[in-house]
This record gives sequence, C-alpha cells and structure tokens, in this order.
Amino acid sequence: MPGAARTSRGWQVRWAGTAVMGILNVTPDSFSDGGRHMALQAALDAAQAMRRAGVLMIDVGGESTRPGAAPVPAAEEIDRVRPVLRALRDAGVLLSVDTMKPEVAQAALEAGAHLVNDVGGLRDPDMRAVCAQAGAPACIMHMQGEPRTMQRSPQYGHVVAEVHAFLAGQAAAAQAAGVPDVLLDPGLGFGKTLAHNLALLRGLPELVALGHPVLVGASRKRLIDWLAGVPEAAGRDPGSLALHLHAAQAGAAVVRAHAAAAHVQALRVQAALLDGGEEPSVARC
Repeated sequence: MPGAARTSRGWQVRWAGTAVMGILNVTPDSFSDGGRHMALQAALDAAQAMRRAGVLMIDVGGESTRPGAAPVPAAEEIDRVRPVLRALRDAGVLLSVDTMKPEVAQAALEAGAHLVNDVGGLRDPDMRAVCAQAGAPACIMHMQGEPRTMQRSPQYGHVVAEVHAFLAGQAAAAQAAGVPDVLLDPGLGFGKTLAHNLALLRGLPELVALGHPVLVGASRKRLIDWLAGVPEAAGRDPGSLALHLHAAQAGAAVVRAHAAAAHVQALRVQAALLDGGEEPSVARC
C-alpha cells in the first residue's frame, strides 16, 4: 500500500487532518459524472490529475448508486473497474473500489485495490470474508433500503442514534470476522431526508468519538439543492466544500469528493488557519 509503514500491529497508513478520497465513476449513469470516464484513457487522465492534486486515495466505482439506479451484473461491473485499477496499481496512490458485491470486491483487490468501500455496510458476510482474506480495510456506510427505493420515504425514530449504532455494530462484526480495519460513513443522501442529513452532519463529533476514522461524502448531493437551490449536480461544488469543511472541523478523517483538487486546496488552507495539531488518522491492513 502506498505510504504504508510496518508496525507491530501490521501495516498502517497514517495521515494528519482530513484527507481527500477522489471519486472516479466509470459508469454511464452516475448522477453527476456518468459517462465522462467510461473510456480507459479518460479515467486514467482524471485519476492522474487527482493524484497530482494530492488526494490520499481514489475511489473507483462501476455501478451507480444514485436514487432509483438499477443494479448492474457483477461481470459487467468487474469489466468496468478492473482495467482502471490494473492501470493505476503502480501510480503511488491508495485505490478503493466502490461496490456492494463480494465478487467485484475480490476481483478489484486482485487487480490492485487496497480498500473496499461498501455502501451496503458490510452486511453481507461474504463481503466481510473477502476483505478479511485479503487483509483489506473497508469503509462501512449506512444506507436505509437500497438505491432503487431508498429515497421514497425514509423514516427514523432518532436518526443519529440509529445510524451510529448500526455503524458501531457493523464495525465490531467486521473486525470479529478478521477485517483489519474500518472507516465509518454515515451515508448522507442514502435513505435520508434533509433533516436527517443535517442531524447526521451536526452529530459527526459523536461518530468520531467511536474511535474509527470517519468518512463523509456530501459531494454534489441533493441536500445542497435543498439548502441552496442548485438543481444541477455539477454546480454544487461550493456547497460540497462547505459541508466537507464542516466535516473536517468535526473530526472527519476523509471526505469523498468529485472536485478533488479544490477540496485538497481548501482543506490545506483550513488546516493552516486552525494551526494544525490534529491527531493522525490510521488505517490498518
């Protein structure tokens, strides 16, 4: 793993402050950039630009999880992500695969991915087994329902308590199954109303206090339209930055972003203003 150091507890990747996970969707139908990176060279050019900008990792996804999205067969998803991961495996940047399918995760890890980003929350024991056998850390995200139906009528008694309890339970199950480390993602926009999203953003310090690195992905999501009246996803980068800077101040270890270079720059400036002093984040493998 690029940047990893061997310790008595295994290989570790450490970083100070809030790092950026750059989004690389190799899909025809993602809500913001569907089709832009379907060609291999376009995907590689975008990845290299993010690497030069200073992202910690690049998240390669071959299936859209936008609201209403239809599932993609595993073989097709593998055909989309595997060539990109193979081409980037020596690029000197951490690689993540964004998938809910154990067979896709397995193929991606063999092709060069270092981390599995599962919006399904590692509910599938086969996904936990794949990560454990490969010694790969995973990002556990909360989603109510599934992409086709998750935004129809999301309901919670106490959204912060319920989401945090789910993530804590899944983290314990994953590590009991042998997954070396996990990141936690509250799943903004995945089965959440505007009020739910705002409550989770305000509750980030409580999620950080659970002791695992926290990832926040608000990039270009509909909640920015609800808050600021920006119907086109491509126009929501200023709102994305505002939400992610809030997340950084609340202790998030990683933010997942489309406008990766802008986020790296903004977070560096924010860190300088806050005068550093953050505890380093750690991911083990």
